[in-house]
Amino acid sequence: MKILNNVKLNLGRYCMVASLMLAGTLSAHSQRYEDIRFLSAHHSLVTITQQGKYLLLPVEEKAEISHIKILMDNNVVKTLNVKLAQSNVDYYVPVDLSDYQGKPVCLDIHTNGEIHSHGALKGYACWKLMKVSDTFDTTNREKWRPLYRHTPVYGWMNDPNGMFYKDGVYHLYYQYNPYGSQWENMTWRHSTSRDLINWTDEGVAIAPDALGTIFSGSSVVDHNNTAGFGKGAIVAFYTSAGESQTQSMAYSTDNGKTFKKYDRNPILTSNVPDFRDPKVIWHRESNRWVMVLAVGQEMQFFSSTNLKDWTYESSFGKTYGNHDGVWECPDLMKLSVRGTNKEKWMLICNINPGGPFGGSATQYFIGDFDGKTFTCEDEPAETKWMDYGKDHYAAVTFDNVPDGRHILMAWMSNWQYANQVPTKQYRSANAIPCDLDLFEYKGETYVGRIPSKELMALRGKVVLKTSAAQPKAFNAGKGVYEVVVKFKATSNGKSTLVLSNKKGERVEMVYDMKAQTLSVDRTKSGETAFSNDFGVVTTAPVPGTIKTLRIFVDKSSVEVVDAEGKVSLTNIVFPNEPYNHLSVQNSGGCKAEAVVYGTN
Repeated sequence: MKILNNVKLNLGRYCMVASLMLAGTLSAHSQRYEDIRFLSAHHSLVTITQQGKYLLLPVEEKAEISHIKILMDNNVVKTLNVKLAQSNVDYYVPVDLSDYQGKPVCLDIHTNGEIHSHGALKGYACWKLMKVSDTFDTTNREKWRPLYRHTPVYGWMNDPNGMFYKDGVYHLYYQYNPYGSQWENMTWRHSTSRDLINWTDEGVAIAPDALGTIFSGSSVVDHNNTAGFGKGAIVAFYTSAGESQTQSMAYSTDNGKTFKKYDRNPILTSNVPDFRDPKVIWHRESNRWVMVLAVGQEMQFFSSTNLKDWTYESSFGKTYGNHDGVWECPDLMKLSVRGTNKEKWMLICNINPGGPFGGSATQYFIGDFDGKTFTCEDEPAETKWMDYGKDHYAAVTFDNVPDGRHILMAWMSNWQYANQVPTKQYRSANAIPCDLDLFEYKGETYVGRIPSKELMALRGKVVLKTSAAQPKAFNAGKGVYEVVVKFKATSNGKSTLVLSNKKGERVEMVYDMKAQTLSVDRTKSGETAFSNDFGVVTTAPVPGTIKTLRIFVDKSSVEVVDAEGKVSLTNIVFPNEPYNHLSVQNSGGCKAEAVVYGTN
């Protein structure tokens, strides 16, 4: 199978030219200066009279936020926050004007910050650089954009949301900013895939409204029409983030392409400030729906028979696990325990901050769930981390996947530096898809995170086979490949694998059998200066023995995963050229051989 761009561009919607605009060669309509009225040091009005599909706004990421109200016929039709360019343009973002039927619109703009430190408001670069255009180009212009991990076509992305499978298609929604490549204006955007590798952008699915912006949540396929929206309707649940955080729902009768918001939103409210991220599942044993909500530093469980009316059942977590940050993005599922006939429940709890190496991370709890109460089998003080890299967060699973599969996707970044990573057209990607199960080790139960079988389609020809301590060069192509390492070891063995390039940039991985640890060092991986929290060594305990290690390398990520899913470390990297050398150093009787597979 040939790898396509990880997000196919919907050329009917976005055709382009932002890069040409920066060079001054775009044939778009500039706004006339007399269309702008300055009312105070912070307040201006811009009248848009030119016809076109998009208003292109120039963004400067170091600028202060400008709050924009779009007025038509003296009514507010949209609100958004944009870092309008003060002196330099980093990129452009589009505001869709097609909904306004060619009528004039007015931008009511309030600019934050200390105006005098940047000069007078009327001297800002944005006023002369705003454009009206019939096209907006999303052609990739980032050297670090991954090729087989999902990314947004442009703009900011964080948590995966509302994921489900139906009729051969995986649907992925995500937290999205349409008006910049940093966090703001939270919206659900939509991508689809038939193979979890090649993704098609489907545009915005759920936009902010009077109740607030659209925070994280989930979707279910309502096979039996329990909500009354139609058999097989897609019902989405999300947090409305307004003055308070409340829970809302929307439904789709066209397989998730468009959604209609429920006319009685919100469906759940609370007086707790952090009240968010609804995860809904069908609990077969009690024949009803269950919702898990992150509420402060605990999880709360609700039940329903119709997806509209919810009853509080219980809470979990006040004395369990890590509490160094806010609990977020829950998930709940029953999983089989490999090699046994047992099944247990797992509750996922993402937390920020509080991760094992700082910032955000994913913890989980194993136990039992009876439809009302989750009972954890582990000691309260124990914390189990799903991944020991720096960049595995907001991890949740798809609904309705066939064959009982629980496929997990995570946001591949960390709140410590997600807004500062050195890309501009877009920010953030998703980690590889993994199938979940459970395994036992020394009387405890752990989650297994196994790379999904679909990833095998990526493997191409062998480009290198080595067990040599001296770095061996190989054809890294565009910097996208898989390394498979097989270990034959004594209990005291140690293997060190180093991926490097001619610039001296490197990622070092060490499997220490005696210490039962696996570590990844990205301190010299490439660009790291954008954050003091980025250049670190992360180390994971290994429950048992690793026989085969799989290392998934993309243009800006190195994911190290035990082939049996017992341990993983997910890290993003920003090398200035692909890692195209590999060395394998063995000691203590260990014998490790690495094979590098090119990508189809």
